[in-house]
Amino acid sequence: MQPRVTAILVAANGAAHLDRTLDALAAQTRHPENLVVVDVGSTDGSTAGLSFGGSAELLRLPAGRPFGEAVARGEREAPPAVVDEPVDEWLWLLGHDNAPSPTALADLLSAVEIAPSVVVAGPKLVSDDDPSLIRAFGESMTRFGRSIGLVQDELDQGQHDRHTDVLAVAAGGMLVRRSVWTELSGFDPALPDVDAALDFCVRVRLAGHRVAVVPGAKVTTAGPIEEFGRKRVSEARRVRMHRQAQLHRRMTYAPGGLLWLHWLTLVPFAVGRAIGHLVAKHPAAVVPELAAAFAVAFGGGTGRARRNLARTKKLGWAAVEPLRVSWRRVHEHRTTSRDVELARVEDAPIARASFLGDGGIWVVLAAAVLSVVTLYPLLGSPALTGGGLLPLSTTVGQLWQNVGYGWHSLGTGFTGPSDPFAAVLAVLGSIVFWSPSTSVVLVMLVAFPLSALGAWFAVRKVTTRKWVPVIGAALYAIAPALVGAVTTGHLGAVIAHLVLPWLFVAVLEAHRSWAWASGASLLFAVVAASAPSLLPVLLIGWLVALVVGWRRAHRRAFIPVPTAVLFLPLVLAQVARGNVLAVFADPGVPSATRAPSALQLAIGQPLPDWSGWLPATSGLAAVGTWLPIVMAVLAVPIAAAAIGAMLGHRWAVAGSALVVALLGFGTAFAATHVTVTGVGSTTTIVWPGSGLSVYWLAIVVAACIGIDVLPKAAPVTGLVATVLAGVAVAPAFAAFYLGNAAIQPTTGRVLSAYVNAEAQANPDVGTLVVVPQDDGSLAVALERGQGATLDDQSTLDATALRLSESGARLATLAGNLASRSGYDPRPALQELGISFVLLDDAGDDPEAQSVHDRAAGAIGQNALFTSIGETTNGQLFHYEGDVDRTTTGSAAARATHVLYLVVLGVVFGAAALLAVPTAPRRRRATSNVIEAEEPATTFDEERDE
Repeated sequence: MQPRVTAILVAANGAAHLDRTLDALAAQTRHPENLVVVDVGSTDGSTAGLSFGGSAELLRLPAGRPFGEAVARGEREAPPAVVDEPVDEWLWLLGHDNAPSPTALADLLSAVEIAPSVVVAGPKLVSDDDPSLIRAFGESMTRFGRSIGLVQDELDQGQHDRHTDVLAVAAGGMLVRRSVWTELSGFDPALPDVDAALDFCVRVRLAGHRVAVVPGAKVTTAGPIEEFGRKRVSEARRVRMHRQAQLHRRMTYAPGGLLWLHWLTLVPFAVGRAIGHLVAKHPAAVVPELAAAFAVAFGGGTGRARRNLARTKKLGWAAVEPLRVSWRRVHEHRTTSRDVELARVEDAPIARASFLGDGGIWVVLAAAVLSVVTLYPLLGSPALTGGGLLPLSTTVGQLWQNVGYGWHSLGTGFTGPSDPFAAVLAVLGSIVFWSPSTSVVLVMLVAFPLSALGAWFAVRKVTTRKWVPVIGAALYAIAPALVGAVTTGHLGAVIAHLVLPWLFVAVLEAHRSWAWASGASLLFAVVAASAPSLLPVLLIGWLVALVVGWRRAHRRAFIPVPTAVLFLPLVLAQVARGNVLAVFADPGVPSATRAPSALQLAIGQPLPDWSGWLPATSGLAAVGTWLPIVMAVLAVPIAAAAIGAMLGHRWAVAGSALVVALLGFGTAFAATHVTVTGVGSTTTIVWPGSGLSVYWLAIVVAACIGIDVLPKAAPVTGLVATVLAGVAVAPAFAAFYLGNAAIQPTTGRVLSAYVNAEAQANPDVGTLVVVPQDDGSLAVALERGQGATLDDQSTLDATALRLSESGARLATLAGNLASRSGYDPRPALQELGISFVLLDDAGDDPEAQSVHDRAAGAIGQNALFTSIGETTNGQLFHYEGDVDRTTTGSAAARATHVLYLVVLGVVFGAAALLAVPTAPRRRRATSNVIEAEEPATTFDEERDE
C-alpha cells in the first residue's frame, strides 16, 4: 500500500527553533502529504506570522495543554485519505525543536515498509547544538517501572546502530501508524509530559505490534520532554514529574489482584523514600516524592488508563520482558554514575565555599531584589536617556557601522576612528538584536546582582572561611562608585565595575592555561574600552603579573594584545592632534561632573554629594561640618579590616591588594584634575568612579582577608562593616524616588515624533539643536535621522581642540539664526542638509531664558521657517527649502572600515577560541590552603602546552 504521512508539529514558545524545524521539513527528500502545526499558547510570537493553505493548516490550543493532547487534536483535524487504492496512513510527531535531517522521513518509511509488524519507528535524537552527540536512542524500563534511556549523551560513532528492536522510543520524531494511534487512543492524558511515549509504546507492544529505532534517521532535540515549551524546569519539578509518571504506570500495569496493595503502599513508601533522600543529602527530592505519591493515590486517571490497556492488550507481559532493563544493567548504570561523581570530587580544585550551599546564591538574590526596588522606574522600559546615556541605534547593522575606522555621521560628519566602547555596545546590542537599546536597560538592572556574583568568586579565591565571600559580595554590590555610575548614566563605568572581579580571577589563573589567559585578554579589553581612564592601572597590574609569574610569562604577555588592536587607531589619531590625554576621556554622552574632594574619594565617593546625604540633609544645621565626620566614621570598619590584614599570615596578598587600592585611588584623584571633554561652553573632568571601582574592589579584598584571619569576632566585624557601608550609601539607592537620578526611561525616541516621521523617508535628514546655556551662550549640535545615539558618540569629537571648518560654519549659522541679522542661512542649511531647527528648553536660569526668548523670536519671525510647535524636546521649526543629501564618506573610508572590522574579528575571534577550554586536565588533590601559599607546581602536567 502507498504510505501517506501526516506530520503533526507541536509548537509552544519555540521561537528559537521553529523556523529551523519548518525549513528542515521543507528540505525532506520525501515530503509528508499533510502538515498540521498545533500552537499551544505561544506568547513569543513564534507562530504569529505563519499562514498555511492547501495540505497544511495551523491550529491553536490554550497554553498549558500537554504534548499528547496537541497531537490528538492535530490527528483529528488532519484530513483522512480519500483515494481509490488502499493507503497506509502514518503520523509523524514532531516538536518545535525536532528539526529532522533531510532523509529522516524517507529512512523511517523504509524501515517500516520492510518490516510490516513495526507500527512505531523512532529516529536517533541528537543534540540541537552538536549533532554528533546522541541525546536519546530508544527507551526502556525496569521491572518496577523506572524509565531508562538506552542511550544518553554519547558521542555518535555508530556503536548502537545494530540495535533496532526496542521497548519504546521518544515522542520527538516518532512515526506511528494512524490506525494504531486511534485504536490505542494516543498518549495517556495522565502522563502529560514524562513517559507518555514510553507508556504508548508499551501498549503498542502488548497489542501485538513492534517498536523499532532507525539509526539513519536523525532528528535534533533541545532538551528532554519535560522542558518542552518551558523556559526552565526546577530540579524539584523534574523529580516530581518522573516519579509521578513511574507511579502512575506502576498502578496502570499492576495485576488487578495486587492493585489494592500498590495503592496502600504508595504513601508509606513515599515517606520511606523521602527519609532516604534526606540521608543521601538530597533534600530537594523530599517534597516532590511525597507530592507524586499523593497525586497518583488521590488524583485519579488510573482507572481510565487501566480500562484502555485492558481493551487493547492482546499479549502478556512476557512479550516485553526481554526488552526490559535487567538489574545487572541498572547496577552498572548506578556504578558508572557514582564513579563520575567521585571523579568530580577528586578532580575538584581546593575546597572552598560553595555558591549554592554557603550563601552565594542568597547574596546575589538579595542584590537582585535591591536592584528591582532601586531601579523600579526602569522596569519594562525599552531605552534610557539622560546623564551619559542615549538610546542605541535601532539595528545591529547600524551598531557595527559605528565600530572602527571610517565615516561617522556625528555632527557635520568626519572620517576617523570610533571609540573602543562602540565595539562593546555593538556586542551588547547584538545580543538583544530585536531591540538593541534594551541591552542598556538590562545592564543597569543586573548591575547589582552581577557585581555581587563577581565579587563572591573573587573573594572566594583568596579566603578560606565559607561565609567571608558573602561579606565581600555585599560590600562590592553597594559600592558608591557603582550606585553613582548607574544613577548618572555612566554605562562604561558600570560595565567596568561588573567585569573587574572576573578580570582579577582570570589574571590570577592566567598562568595555568591558554584558556584563562585568553579569557583575561578579553576581559582586559572590555574594561579598558568601557573605562579608558583605567588603562594605566591595567597596564601596571599586567606588568606586575608578568614579573611575578615570569615562568609562564608567555601566556600573560598575550593579555593586552586585543586591547592594543582596539585602541591603536584612536591613540594614533589623538597623538596626531597633540591631545594624548584625550585617550582617557569617558565614552558616551559628555556630561558635566563635579569633582569630589580627596576625603570623599578616600571613602569611595565619586560625587561631592556624600552619596546623596548632602541633599537629603540640606535642611539640618551645620550639615557641612558633621556630615564628613559621620561618613568617615562609617568607613572605619572596612579600613580597619583592610589594614589589619597586614598583621595576619596572608600579609603579602593583603599588601598587594592595598597597593592596587592606592593605584585606584591615584587614578580617581588624577581623573578629577583632567578636563579634556567639552560640555556646552565648558569642559568637564574624567569620571572618577572607574578608578574608585578598582580602589573599592582592592579594599574589599583586603578587608575580607583581614576578616578571614580574625578570631571569633570575625562574623561581627564583617556584619558591622557591611551594615555601616550600607547606611553610608543608602540615599544614593533612593535617587529615583528623591528625584536625584540623571537617567530616565524613554521610548527610544531622541527627537520629536514629527522629525522621526520625516526620518523614516529620509534617514539623513538634519536637525539643528540649539541649547541655551546658563552663561548666556548657545550650545549647538547637528543630529541626523531620528537623533543622536549612544553608539555614534565619539571622544574624538568631544575632545576636539578646535572647530573644524564645517563646525565653524554650523556655529555661525546657529548664532545668526538665534539673532535678528541680515545673514542668509539658505546656503548653509542646504549644504549641511538641515531641515529642522530644535530650540531646547532653557530651564529656570534667567540668562538662559533670555537667550531662549531671543532665539525663539528670531527664528519664529524668519519667513524661511514654519513653527511646528512645542514638543517634549523643545520648540521645533521646519525649513521649507531644498537641502542636499549628506555624504557618507569616501570609498577609501568604507574599505578601511571593512578591513579594520576584519582585523578585529581575527584578533578577538582567536582570543575567544583560545578562551574555550578544549581538554580538561586532572588536578591533584590538595589541602585547604590558598594557592598563594602553596609550593610551586613546576612539574604539573598541562595538556595545552
